[in-house]
Amino acid sequence: MDLDKKSFILCLNLVREYLLYVYFHKKGFIMKNFSENIKYIGVDDRDLDLFEGQYVVPEGMAYNSYVIVDEKIAVTDTVDAHKVGEWLANLDAALAGRKPDYLVIHHLEPDHAGGIADFVAKYPEATLVASAKAFALLPQFMALPEAVKKQTVKEGDTLALGAHTLQFIGAPMVHWPEVLFSYEQSEKVLFAADAFGKFGVYDADPDDWACEARRYYFNIVGKYGNQVQAVLKKAAALDIKTICPLHGPVLTENLGYYIDKYNTWSSYAPEDKGVLVAYASIYGGTKKAAEMLGEKLKAAGVEKVVVSDLARSDMAEVIEDTFRYDRMVVAAPTYDAGLFPVMEDFLNHLKAKNYSNRKVGVVENGTWAPMAAKKMTEILATLKNVTLAETVVTVKSTLSAESEAAMNKLVQELV
Repeated sequence: MDLDKKSFILCLNLVREYLLYVYFHKKGFIMKNFSENIKYIGVDDRDLDLFEGQYVVPEGMAYNSYVIVDEKIAVTDTVDAHKVGEWLANLDAALAGRKPDYLVIHHLEPDHAGGIADFVAKYPEATLVASAKAFALLPQFMALPEAVKKQTVKEGDTLALGAHTLQFIGAPMVHWPEVLFSYEQSEKVLFAADAFGKFGVYDADPDDWACEARRYYFNIVGKYGNQVQAVLKKAAALDIKTICPLHGPVLTENLGYYIDKYNTWSSYAPEDKGVLVAYASIYGGTKKAAEMLGEKLKAAGVEKVVVSDLARSDMAEVIEDTFRYDRMVVAAPTYDAGLFPVMEDFLNHLKAKNYSNRKVGVVENGTWAPMAAKKMTEILATLKNVTLAETVVTVKSTLSAESEAAMNKLVQELV
């Protein structure tokens, strides 16, 4: 390749990087090198198929880590164990020959703590900074040298690095008990641990942050809405210009949008008006009823109708939609004198995630002794502020004029 071609390709790459910067900036995202003194050293995992062993991640996952370079240098969090080599290379490049003084551990979950032992081995003079709970849990995951330096911090403590100072904020059960946030006072950056994260590599789906952030939130953090509300109140007292989560893109400019989403999600308030029809079907009778119900709801003017087959859909996506909309219908057959297993699993997921503040309709199917409505209602009745529609639709094997008439009544209750 001659020099002209090399120069041309270099120019193309520079133009590409500039266009990406402009595009991400308009979306409220910051490219990785967003600050002269706070450097991104995270890694993308494009080979991961299941996050936490259960959540499908077709766009992979980002493990974010940052370095604050000042008179003293602080590294914030590490990455998953199988990406430590790449992360250490990123760290080495960011250090430019210097050595770090601190490793700040905001969250001890293995996808963020997989490099702690390697970091200590490479930089034995550095000090680990974490909550008391994190240090109590640390030996469960790794054995560190007895001589390792440790500094325990809590709510209100600060770590001075020079012109930069980290102020620590307690965030227990968002979504582990040891979690800390930190706020860098000079550049007004919030290091938010797993909060404001999303599924996907760093730059995945820039047009729709909310979709994968919502799926991530309700399936991973959703149970802990009260704790999220508590830390949001603390954050409201800070002048935040940038949010650095441990997954997904760095956020800036449109911070009100992201914070409003988290406030809605963590208060268990519906995000949009609409009805999710979640069904399970053995031979197609319940499926046909669910699809007919969906069409009737649309014809009646319901703002948004989503019909999901629980046996074939990504359960995490259905749970996301469950919390997104203000109404839901569950439709399932009787099975072994009880409830069809995938529906029982779905409802138990909702119970675990504190599903609340919504209206729910029930459709059951049974050939000789329908029991599904009773079983579904028993679970739904344990949920906070869930209003059950008065009309229960009973399908006996296949739809009939009688069951369709009941369905019409249910539609009127849900409109």
